[in-house]
Formats: sequence, C-alpha cells, structure tokens
Amino acid sequence: MSSKKTRQHIEPESEKSAEISAEAPAEPALEAEAMPVVSLEEFEALKKQLEESQAQAAEYKDGWQRAVADFQNYRKRVERENGEVYQNAVAGIIKSYLPIVDDLERALQSRPADLAWVEGIELIYRKLQAILEAEGVKRIEAEGQVFDPTVHEAISQEPSENHASGQVIAVVQNGYMLGERVIRPALVRVAQ
Repeated sequence: MSSKKTRQHIEPESEKSAEISAEAPAEPALEAEAMPVVSLEEFEALKKQLEESQAQAAEYKDGWQRAVADFQNYRKRVERENGEVYQNAVAGIIKSYLPIVDDLERALQSRPADLAWVEGIELIYRKLQAILEAEGVKRIEAEGQVFDPTVHEAISQEPSENHASGQVIAVVQNGYMLGERVIRPALVRVAQ
C-alpha cells in the first residue's frame, strides 16, 4: 500500500511539471517585449553620464576625506594648544611659589638647633617639595656640572683651582624644570 501512495504522490507532480513546461515558452516572450531597445547614441550618452557621475562621486569623496583629515588636524592642534595653555598656567603658579621654597631653604641652612619650631619648618618644606614633585617639578642639578646655558644662568666667572673651566662652582639660586620645560634657570657661579 505504501508503494501505491508513492505512485499517486508522484503522478500529480508530473502533471504539474507538464503544465509548467507548457507555459514556460510564454514567459520569455513577455520578458523580451519588456526590455527596451537602446540605440548606440543613447548608449554612449548614458555611458558618458555614468562616467561624469562617477567622477563627481570621486571628487566628493576626495573632498570629504580632506575635510575629515583637516578636522582631525584641527582637533590635534587644539588639544596641543590647550595642553600648552595648561602648562603655562601651572608653570606661572609654581614659579610664584619658588621664592617661598628658596626662603625655606635659606632658613633651614641657618637654623638654630635648640628651637622646637625648626622641625615644623622642615615639615612644611618637605610637604611643599612633595607637592612640587607631584606636579612634575624637578630641581636642576647644577653644582659640579658643566655650564649649560639652556638650564643655567651665570652670574659670575671666577678662577678656581678645584674646577675645570666652564664647570659650575656653586649654585646661588636653584633652578627648576616642569617636565622638559625650564621654569626658572639655576643662578650659578662658573669657573674660568
């Protein structure tokens, strides 16, 4: 019985395929009628119009890419300028505190040992140094170094038997750097 069902099932499909094959030749004829016929002149005009459109699209794409690159350059420049403005502001504030650091250093160099408040002054000095270091401020090492006009400012030249010519003999006032930028050069005495 299962073989009969299979035959019955196959037979209707074969009838449908015969019907479809009978109708199949009519469809391509309809498609052929729907396709427009284009003359050679119209084809050339369409081809030229396509090329012009592609050239214009390439021009627009190029302009867009340039605009994006210009905007990225502008954004980088603004970020760099903002960083410089910030650095200048920080440097100005720190520079105004450096005389206080100098005064504390001088006070600690000539401190009397028998006064109790000296430890408080040392604590204030250490805290101020820690704040400056946290902001990226570094003291310029000068004593015993070769004179470097980019970080040192000579206030005198003196003969010295213990130092080579052009070597820093003593530091009169410490210099400081903020990152790679000198915010105050070291005032030094240089050997002749």
